[in-house]
Amino acid sequence: MAETLRKGTRVTGTERSELADELKKRYDNGESIRSLAAATGRSYGFVHRLLTEAGVTLRGRGGATRRS
Repeated sequence: MAETLRKGTRVTGTERSELADELKKRYDNGESIRSLAAATGRSYGFVHRLLTEAGVTLRGRGGATRRS
């Protein structure tokens, strides 16, 4: 389903909740927001907002942390 979305089209109603469920599963399985955005042709912000609306606890940013 996600692959059939056209850029710039509104995603509402059941289509939005189905997309949110799909992205939630993929994010919980380890995919990044950036890779989900690229796969769906949507922006990082759109995917981030959709995951937040779906109640997903977002992971922190990766990389090394500073030590005191």
